[in-house]
Amino acid sequence: MIDSYASADDVAVAIAGARAGADVVRTMYGQRLHRIDKGAGDFATAADVDAEKAILGIIRAARPDDAVLGEEGGQHGDADAVRQWLVDPLCGTLNYAAGSMLVAVNVALRDGAAAVADPFSGEVFFTDGETSWGRREEADDVLLTPTPATGLVDVNLDPPFAGAPGFRTVDLLAHPEFGERFRPRVVSTTLALAWVAAGKRAAYVTHGGDLSQSVHFAAGIALCRAAGCTVTGIDGAPIGETGRGLVAAADDETHGLLMSMIRSRS
Repeated sequence: MIDSYASADDVAVAIAGARAGADVVRTMYGQRLHRIDKGAGDFATAADVDAEKAILGIIRAARPDDAVLGEEGGQHGDADAVRQWLVDPLCGTLNYAAGSMLVAVNVALRDGAAAVADPFSGEVFFTDGETSWGRREEADDVLLTPTPATGLVDVNLDPPFAGAPGFRTVDLLAHPEFGERFRPRVVSTTLALAWVAAGKRAAYVTHGGDLSQSVHFAAGIALCRAAGCTVTGIDGAPIGETGRGLVAAADDETHGLLMSMIRSRS
């Protein structure tokens, strides 16, 4: 089956990889899994490791000369390769280990195709870098259309708080205008970025450093950009080597409102 992807385009490889990882995550859900301590309260499980192996199997068969950076296995191939895949096999491990289904599988070709799979809804969100789509089994692909209509904003509250003592995303929740305009949600997984692109969320906000080449965020950022979302760092600057964190909003107005609140708390 893996060999069938050898002649596929990059979008198909990204989707196949994300689905392969999602199959593992879904199959192992609810089992008592060995935990691999990463320090500072973070850990991986056997599901993270096995899902990454399944994704790597797809990429290696289809693109044997490409480099891969995996959340669990680290760098495979030349880190400076022109073509490098960024793989987060289970985003939301803490949720998963606690029996919550709010998780995602992220696969992205740097500056190219990307896919985010929801193992439990069966949805796959994907982009060729120009347009973003959603796919369910036995259903036509749907163009992702961002909208702020829900008024729901996902805020990443996970430590470490990279901006402290400056702006921290937790500070946003205390802003009086935030509660007047938006309703916070905290899912602790970048599935929320796919939801912004799909119109299920108005925005997503997280602190941090440069997230543009992060295995956690690259796929979601690619989806949002291709869908037409407004995407910057928490300082309003373009995401890149000098960027900080992430604000991905359905439209310019929502982004502007959030940025004004962030700046008043910085």
